[in-house]
Amino acid sequence: MSGTSLDGVDLAYCIFQRINGEWQYEITCADCLPYPDTWKNRLYNLIQTDIETYLKTDAEYGQYIGQLINEFIHRNGLSGKVDVIASHGQTIIHRPHLGFTAQIGSGAAIAETTHLPVVCNLRANDVAAGGQGAPVVPLTDKHLFAPYLFCLNLGGIANISCKLNNGGIVGYDICPNNLLLNYLAGKLGLPYDAGGQIAASGTVYLPLLEQLNQLPFYNLPFPKSLDADFVPQTVLPLLNRFTLPLPHLLCTCTEHIATQIARQVEQLYQLPVNTGCGNTMLITGGGAFNSFLIQRIAALSNAQTLIPDELTVNYKEALAMAFMSVLRLREEPNCLASVTGARTNTVNGCIYFAR
Repeated sequence: MSGTSLDGVDLAYCIFQRINGEWQYEITCADCLPYPDTWKNRLYNLIQTDIETYLKTDAEYGQYIGQLINEFIHRNGLSGKVDVIASHGQTIIHRPHLGFTAQIGSGAAIAETTHLPVVCNLRANDVAAGGQGAPVVPLTDKHLFAPYLFCLNLGGIANISCKLNNGGIVGYDICPNNLLLNYLAGKLGLPYDAGGQIAASGTVYLPLLEQLNQLPFYNLPFPKSLDADFVPQTVLPLLNRFTLPLPHLLCTCTEHIATQIARQVEQLYQLPVNTGCGNTMLITGGGAFNSFLIQRIAALSNAQTLIPDELTVNYKEALAMAFMSVLRLREEPNCLASVTGARTNTVNGCIYFAR
């Protein structure tokens, strides 16, 4: 798994069992491999290049991912123990309203490099069926994290799922998260604001906060999803209207994120939610380590925030891709229309068989 914040490649070895109709999982080993600057810059700027560069990068990125997987397998003694590789790839462009989305990392190149079967392209069928193609993690929330009413992912983009009393689930993107906060931390020469300490040292600037909270996307009904370009195209022009010290910008943007999450939780409570799940909100993703952000979410939200073990925090999205691939191999739906707005539940994923 590689997310919109381009932190690196998440690799997880996951084992699934279905016992008495219920899915169980185990993450036995995992690793996050940061991108070298060459790959990070190449992926970040790819959308601005030509079609030949795009296709070349797709193939070479697949080879690169395949090499990382080979090293991971060797490092963890997994040779002969891998049934299939589930690869999300790197989202380069996401335009579901126009009927397309693109995650690069050639499955053929991964299969050829590893000599293992690969399931990839895990969003396309949903988009073809009129869905947002995102978020896809709520399927995993439904089957593997059933006890929690809300599951909040604080990755590059913050998204949430909520379980309903009819056994269904809804989920959608809320707002930019690490995409925005890491960008601002980068202005200080830092990859991220560790623990939100810089943000905590600043002060909320209410005029900016009010304008951020009034962005039209937040008033759209779900299902809805965000592309990575929402930050440079919509948010940054707003920030640039103000001359504020970076701690104040980070503090204001953190408050904005917490406010939007709290608003969505409040709106979701208006649905017939599954009261058997209590009032818990499981928080995962890199933002779960941002103590200041978590404090603000807890202060503004009615839900009881819960952060699980570090393995789950870091690799829940990778686990979700693995689970989607298991369902793909079983030819069972792995993307939910109730979440994405597609015309029907869909079976997503291309399969490349190893030679």
